[in-house]
Amino acid sequence: MGSEMIFSPYNEFWREIRKTCVAHVLSSNRVSSFSSIRTFEVKQLIKKISSNASSRKVMNLNEMMMSLTSTIICRVAFGRSYEDEGGVEKSKFHDLLNECQAMMGSFFVSDYIPFLWCIDRLNGMHKRLDRIFKELDEFCQQVLDEHMDPNRNTTTSPREDIVDVLLQSKKQQAFPFDLTYDCIKAVIMDMIVGATGTSTATIVWGMIELMKNPRVKKKVQEEIRNFRGQKDFLDEEDIQKCSYFKAMIKETLRLYLPAPLLVPKETNEKCIIDGYEIPAKTIVYINAWAIHRDSEVWKNPLEFYPERFLEDSSIDVKGQNFELIPFGAGRRICPGMHMALIALDLILANLLYSFDWELPEGVNNEDVDVEALPGLISHKKNHLYLIAKTRKE
Repeated sequence: MGSEMIFSPYNEFWREIRKTCVAHVLSSNRVSSFSSIRTFEVKQLIKKISSNASSRKVMNLNEMMMSLTSTIICRVAFGRSYEDEGGVEKSKFHDLLNECQAMMGSFFVSDYIPFLWCIDRLNGMHKRLDRIFKELDEFCQQVLDEHMDPNRNTTTSPREDIVDVLLQSKKQQAFPFDLTYDCIKAVIMDMIVGATGTSTATIVWGMIELMKNPRVKKKVQEEIRNFRGQKDFLDEEDIQKCSYFKAMIKETLRLYLPAPLLVPKETNEKCIIDGYEIPAKTIVYINAWAIHRDSEVWKNPLEFYPERFLEDSSIDVKGQNFELIPFGAGRRICPGMHMALIALDLILANLLYSFDWELPEGVNNEDVDVEALPGLISHKKNHLYLIAKTRKE
């Protein structure tokens, strides 16, 4: 801890690492420059779904979205995709992602009562953590070795990715501190774990609510299908003009924000909140899930009702309205917010534009559960299975 962006304390190291990542990968201009990657990968997914639509094959949406989002993030951040690897390597990569996300949200007794560390060792948590750390370190080292290879093939990835930037900064000693290989590995971990799981979860939760609310699904599909006529694919620029679709995305992030407790914070100094004294160095958890469902803030907070954001269009998800903070707010707001929203819009809009979705035979809208797994990222406990039908012209 302390050598990457997500959990590093607020200090010079964090400021420099965040500034570098934002400037070279996560800025609006850089995110826009990766539009061709996102478009290509989403089109590949649409082709894959189309091949299954004719046979009415039941598809696991969780697995499909995890595969897609990890491919996009890896190509943007590391200059390559791991989806084209052999079956064993691909499975290993996805298993590593799932295990990392699970451990980040696991409960360790020693985090709260340090002298009871032996309990974590006895219940196998230490052994599991050591194993995952070793596997993750080996993967990150592989990424570094590929980028430092003088014979590296740059024709498949002509763009400079974040690993290239950090390695060059290390070589030039551009930071006021020693940028170690472990620091670069930690940033790699942030990218693959922080981005893929959150995007996957949001897409799945959005589709769940649309399946449970046919009225909203019909209204969204009518808007996006009538906006540009008979196009084969919705562009990123088109989607930004679909007001009801954008309201549906906000409503999904309100009810099912990817990280319900956000990322833990630490107070820099003593403060008083609502009469309670909070000492310096206190770990603080922001229950954004409760804020988003507060009946004093939201009318009928448990209802999936995108129209609320058309009635009050001033509320946005970018950290300025504290009643809606799926990406956090302030200095520690998620630096990948813009990239996440662009990808989320493109994927979900084209899934709804190209296909009519149905639940498997014998499953009704009321049967779709919304039970979530415990952890830092809120994933659906039971995977979502759907049938796609090619849209009727």
